[in-house]
Amino acid sequence: MSKHLLAAACAAFLLAACNGDTTAAPTAQAQSETEAAPAAEGRPFAVEEIARFAEPWAMTFLPDGRLLITEKPGTLKLYDLERDSSGEIGGVPEVAYGGQGGLGDVVLHPDFEDNHMVYISYAEAGDGGAGAAVARARLVLDGSGGGTLEDLEVIWRQTPKVSGQGHYGHRIAFDREGMLWISSGDRQKFDPAQDMQSTMGKIVRLEDDGSVPADNPFAEQGGATAQIWSLGHRNPLGIAFDAEGRLWNHEMGPKGGDELNLVEKGANYGYPIVSNGEHYDGRPIPDHSTNPDYRAPVISWTPVISPAGFIIYDGEQFPDWRGNGFIGGLSSQSLVRIEFDGRSAREAERFDMGTRIREVEQGPDGAIWLLEDGGRGAEGRLFKLTPAGSA
Repeated sequence: MSKHLLAAACAAFLLAACNGDTTAAPTAQAQSETEAAPAAEGRPFAVEEIARFAEPWAMTFLPDGRLLITEKPGTLKLYDLERDSSGEIGGVPEVAYGGQGGLGDVVLHPDFEDNHMVYISYAEAGDGGAGAAVARARLVLDGSGGGTLEDLEVIWRQTPKVSGQGHYGHRIAFDREGMLWISSGDRQKFDPAQDMQSTMGKIVRLEDDGSVPADNPFAEQGGATAQIWSLGHRNPLGIAFDAEGRLWNHEMGPKGGDELNLVEKGANYGYPIVSNGEHYDGRPIPDHSTNPDYRAPVISWTPVISPAGFIIYDGEQFPDWRGNGFIGGLSSQSLVRIEFDGRSAREAERFDMGTRIREVEQGPDGAIWLLEDGGRGAEGRLFKLTPAGSA
């Protein structure tokens, strides 16, 4: 069967049964193919509920300690921890809300204290359906606990726009050189992850204004192809840089086969040609091990963890965890700790959080902050994690 026929046959299954994001996946703890170590009895941190939001998706700290929090229906909130008050930031573009679509990530420009530039991702409607977009704007705060995004400019659009409400990806991050990185999902369309004329199913690398760096691996080809850093991704919902500047991403596999990848220039991670999972109707997909032309994941999870949100920790409050990764789990209702060793990694520990974790962030003081998902009975809570006994 051709990949195009395979895509058509599976689209209905995926729309109704996406890994962790559109249907309930098993909540039993998953394990890495390399046998993850069990979590220690109890948790070495205290969990404090701070506030609640409407379908929160991402957060980032401002230099003054306040939080910007995106709500998927299309609201950007400014939360003041000291006053326990929440205001609204105006000027957010209209979002295509529904399914997995809506307002997504929020990050600050590396020179935010000088230029006040904020970057947001979101699902955008247009000809052909919808697609992810990234915009930048100048954040202007007022004296009443709110503010606005001024001079908003869309600097990247996922191409092409397609029907459906899943797999936008649209996590964003800056590296130490000030380059902008965007994770772009396959939109549940399979084939575009391998199509070099499409930015779906890719990791994209841009200058901070959306222009294409001359040293991108396919820059000479122009168009959408020039934006691509790596390809063959499915639904990448977390990207983070380690202390050595290496980029790691995690992504949801199909039925099984969630992945943690070391993202490298020009590499092809194989989806949908290879995967360590299978299609939702039970038809197999060849494993990565069957074709060395495609880059295999560093960690693969079956059953899935449904990863969402990702940091590599470098704070002071948990000194033993410096250099470790932390991944939120949706269906697994967990916080997964990853130990890195150069180019290798392993799941070191898994903490049962009892709810769907959508986002992970490190606070200015080294505390770990989590956003609870706002769907399937989860309440959209903001949690602060501090060492046990420190309160």
